[in-house]
Amino acid sequence: MRILAIGDVVGDRAVAYLEEHLDRVRQEQKVNFVVANAENAAEIRGLNARQAARLFAAGVDAITLGNHAFGQRDLYEVLDSDRRIVRPANFPPQAPGMGYTILPFDGGKILVMNVCGRAFMEAYADPFVAVENILRREAGNYDLSLLDVHAEATSEKLALARRFDGRINIIFGTHTHVPTADEQLLPKGTAYQTDIGMSGPVEGVLGVTTEAVLERFTSLLPTRFTTAPGEIRVNATLFAPNTIPQRIVF
Repeated sequence: MRILAIGDVVGDRAVAYLEEHLDRVRQEQKVNFVVANAENAAEIRGLNARQAARLFAAGVDAITLGNHAFGQRDLYEVLDSDRRIVRPANFPPQAPGMGYTILPFDGGKILVMNVCGRAFMEAYADPFVAVENILRREAGNYDLSLLDVHAEATSEKLALARRFDGRINIIFGTHTHVPTADEQLLPKGTAYQTDIGMSGPVEGVLGVTTEAVLERFTSLLPTRFTTAPGEIRVNATLFAPNTIPQRIVF
């Protein structure tokens, strides 16, 4: 089983880039399942229904989100109806959508989970409890499991990984847009990487135009963020059984 996890998709041009290149990468890397974090696809603020459909058509099997999950209202109905998209499980229970899903793959079932961290972020519910509840509720109903931890603090991501080492097959982080060089197998067998990085324009600052970010830092005034121009690059990680995860850049 070879799973490709794609880091935060930033902007519509990144969606178009995946439409052009993902199928080739799937074939070259013999990928069985693709999960992508797409919470910044709608020009930094959420994901819209049309982009979700395009990502699925491009070869993405599951989409995870994050703190911008509800940035586009036309996605709300999709979140309630399409089990291939999950928003963080530790959002309030009345929020649209689901915090996890179980999907078929090559004759088996994969549990896909998503949580938001709390350090330097909003006052979400406890992600440790949210994951524990999912694992208890779905025990015996899946063959493979993965968790996207959408969080700011590297320590919080690693703490979650240590807590669930050996109980979840794959744990990776998203949100910071900067890939980490700590791909590893944890002591009890969980494949882990703190942050996969960003899929979007390499110019600017984390996918945003340099001018907008400088204005925010220097004036402290509200600033409209737009995606940066220039080259698109995808940061992804390939997970395979009993193998240290491998970074894939295309």
